[in-house]
Amino acid sequence: MTAPTEDNTTLAFPVPRTCPYQLPAEYAGLRESSPVAKVTLPTGRSAWILTRYEDVRKALADPRLSSDRGHPDFPMLVELAKSDRDSTLSLAGMDAPEHTAARRAVVGEFTFRRMEALRPRIQDIVDACIDEMLAGPKPADLVKALSFPVPSLVICELLGVSDTDRDFFEDRTSRMLSMTLPPLTRQQAFFDLQTYLDELVTSKEESPEDDLLSRQVAKGRQAGTYDHDALVDLAFLLLTAGHDTTGNMISLGTLALLERPELRARITDDPGSTPDVVEELLRYFTITDIITARVAKDDVEIGGQIIRVGEGVFALGGSANRDPAVFENPDELDVDRGARQHLAFGHGPHQCLGQSLARMELEIVYETLLRRVPGLRLAESVDDLPLKNDAAIFGLHGLPVIW
Repeated sequence: MTAPTEDNTTLAFPVPRTCPYQLPAEYAGLRESSPVAKVTLPTGRSAWILTRYEDVRKALADPRLSSDRGHPDFPMLVELAKSDRDSTLSLAGMDAPEHTAARRAVVGEFTFRRMEALRPRIQDIVDACIDEMLAGPKPADLVKALSFPVPSLVICELLGVSDTDRDFFEDRTSRMLSMTLPPLTRQQAFFDLQTYLDELVTSKEESPEDDLLSRQVAKGRQAGTYDHDALVDLAFLLLTAGHDTTGNMISLGTLALLERPELRARITDDPGSTPDVVEELLRYFTITDIITARVAKDDVEIGGQIIRVGEGVFALGGSANRDPAVFENPDELDVDRGARQHLAFGHGPHQCLGQSLARMELEIVYETLLRRVPGLRLAESVDDLPLKNDAAIFGLHGLPVIW
């Protein structure tokens, strides 16, 4: 079924958000009338979008829907150069059984225990960023002062990267993920990151330290399965996925806390409730709404619609997380709903590997920011905030604040 529009043309996808708090209005209509609908991508190609929770969850767990970004029919939102397609981005672009083995090799780096061991260092990073913001001019841009520096420095800590390279990472990641910059600009950013990480992995091979990359080198060599290029791809995935997603959630979550005194009070009066607040914010914003793409390796029936071999699919987690069949009053922020079945981190074999780390970063940032800067408030109207509709991951380009 084709997604309807007012002039009966195929709906153009992605549909931009016009408000930081709301998903495109079209999603609600599609959930009711065309939950599996065909849309037109910026590349001119067509694909299917899924808008209901049940269908999205089913699709993300179905092995007949491939994550292989090198597949010639994989649905891309922007045209990529051949060299970009050649990189599978490690785990993100693998299917079983290769994905199963590769994920098993690294999953031990993201256990709850190992993540908790990082908590003191993350707290130090957050405090240092807030110190610098408070010492600087007003208003401050929270995106530049806190939202992106924190996850960038945490990933640097995890991978064993020098703090001095933070600005380089932020700049190249932003360029690569943009949907509006020229292809050659995005391609150059990709090359810059890949070259740096290739050199970084080589340095870990020659002089191992106590970090994720060094441990993966040692583990692979001991098992006789070490692959330099695969580890570069893994580093690339962890850098881009862990940096941009958490950074945008810090910005949007802080916006919601500043706009809703009752949410601030939940955290400041009862820090033990912070995990519930974080879960609801993750469900509510679902910033990775449009990146869970797949391509059909076999004919697949979803929601009564046959997805044919070679057809692309976007499983819209944001729409799924606003499905009233699963979440009562889904357009409201309700931290008491206990919405841990949300799909903000995906579902199935590709569910986000670093979700424990992301949750911990968000908890520490929100608690510390509200405790240390109780007078924090917006310096501009919400209507004037620049929305990040020009990137694959939704967020804010800027968040001016005063105190």
